[in-house]
Amino acid sequence: MEKPDYNTALIVGAGEGLSASLARLFAREGIKVALAARKIEKLGELCSRTGAKAFACDATSAEEVERLFGQVEREIATPDIVVYNASARARGSFVDLVPAEVAHAISVSAFGGFLVAQQAAKRMLPNKRGAIFFTGASASVKGYPQSAPFAMGKFALRGLAQSMARELSPQGIHVAHFVIDGGIRSAVRTEPADRPDSFLDPDAIAESYWNVLQQPRNAWTWELELRPWVEKF
Repeated sequence: MEKPDYNTALIVGAGEGLSASLARLFAREGIKVALAARKIEKLGELCSRTGAKAFACDATSAEEVERLFGQVEREIATPDIVVYNASARARGSFVDLVPAEVAHAISVSAFGGFLVAQQAAKRMLPNKRGAIFFTGASASVKGYPQSAPFAMGKFALRGLAQSMARELSPQGIHVAHFVIDGGIRSAVRTEPADRPDSFLDPDAIAESYWNVLQQPRNAWTWELELRPWVEKF
């Protein structure tokens, strides 16, 4: 079975946590990394450690997303791995939600994913190869109280991924959606002593992304759920 060979990764919605873990893993594997975020000042240390290059981009703007891909192509190479990590929330009682904030949350979580994936697919289709991955959440499959905007956005992102997988997989593009069902460990979010490993380790999540990325095309996964061992589902 021939395993895929990737050269350049673009991570949109980059920051600390999972994006940083993915950037470090890709760099270790010899893959060039581009990082995109609305504010890139926070990415300086990660770029220094991984050799990645940061690009400013609002993923909800079609013009900025198209410009992002052009910049990455000119300054690094055409990405054959694209990971969409961006999301936004608007919390509150349903009747008190502010429509403009809800529209923004849905736009970042879902519409931005469409814009990024469309630019990626346009570049991958001629070569009939590439991978487009979407980061989902518990809200991708469960709508929690006082979290309707996040559920709306993540449900939409999952639907986008499933539709794309059915259309693009036969054309050689691996589309996958990851349900991250649980809290992710960070410097400010650690497990209590009586509940070890109750948060997801971002490095372990990144390894799962890598495992899916390495799947031969005769056994592709379109969706993977990840949760700590104590999580109820």
